[in-house]
Amino acid sequence: MQVNGEQYRTIWLNEDGWSISVIDQAQLPHHFKLARLTTLAGAVKAIGDMTVRGAPLIGATAAYGICLAIHADASLDCLIHAATELKAARPTAVNLQRVVDDLAGLLKVLPESERCSAAYSYAAELCDEDIDNCYHIGTHGAAIIKDLWENTKIQGQRRLNILTHCNAGWLATVDWGTALAPVYLAHNNGIPIHVWVDETRPRNQGAHLTAWELAQQGIPHTVIVDNAGGHLMQHGEVDLCIVGTDRTTRSGDVCNKIGTYLKALAAHDNDVPFYAAVPESSIDWQISDGVSQIPIEQRDAREVSHILGQNEQGDVHEVSILGSDSAISNYGFDVTPSRLVTGLITERGLCEASAYGLQSLFPERFND
Repeated sequence: MQVNGEQYRTIWLNEDGWSISVIDQAQLPHHFKLARLTTLAGAVKAIGDMTVRGAPLIGATAAYGICLAIHADASLDCLIHAATELKAARPTAVNLQRVVDDLAGLLKVLPESERCSAAYSYAAELCDEDIDNCYHIGTHGAAIIKDLWENTKIQGQRRLNILTHCNAGWLATVDWGTALAPVYLAHNNGIPIHVWVDETRPRNQGAHLTAWELAQQGIPHTVIVDNAGGHLMQHGEVDLCIVGTDRTTRSGDVCNKIGTYLKALAAHDNDVPFYAAVPESSIDWQISDGVSQIPIEQRDAREVSHILGQNEQGDVHEVSILGSDSAISNYGFDVTPSRLVTGLITERGLCEASAYGLQSLFPERFND
């Protein structure tokens, strides 16, 4: 996608052939900066402090984290250590665990002399595959948007209003994004789209990241407080909800940024279609009940008690927004039951949010 007219991925191999560069998302939207990763510890920190975030990008960063570890020491002990450190960085997104386990399993059986080149090849292929999958999610989702727009035009509405929560755009993946890929492609196809952008407290990833992305691509949008979505739906100002996922169960339960469940409830009550954009890499085929089986990350209380902002002089500061020593709970995600999800948009097409629906697209995953 474009940043100030220049094409970028969110992660890439540098010209030296071994170190990695990423967009430092913790600096957005006030500053566009790149970060260079040269060690396993650097990759683990980038995942943990959300220099990079989004389930697919976390997976890609983990793959390159193993590359950096093996580049320094290709022993089996180093590989095991790298896998353990990376999987502990963030617990909810299934991509992280899957990528680390797959790559570690591949490298363990290779001679030390072959591990480094094999790791970098795996990471590069993973990134290319993610871009391809996100593009196909975009094409399938754009077809839904087109159909809705055709119906909306008949009603005399001048634009299609889409609500999204958190950030599931290209910053959450290697490129294109999941939930925003259909928006980008529909916009490119000339459909007049307006996006309601939830601010997504506590880290404001909608206001900081989604709004920034949409502005870079020239897509009309409006930032709203998290609790405004239901009001807008009641007044006919939302035609469609699309969200991403950090982990989706084989039964179609969708785990996403905290607050997604409330949007789904409001959408259900107001007959607004509610879709989740779900790459196969984010589906956990081992579990069926998202509410009881998906580990929900609890993050630093400081994300709730403090907030970043830019003053009139252009300086970015962190300030406290609490005036007492109140206890703080900071759940990072919630689970939307499949019954509230209109459909899942995957790289293989659209399906209902159920085991039956997913089996129709991924039959090989149900052979066991």
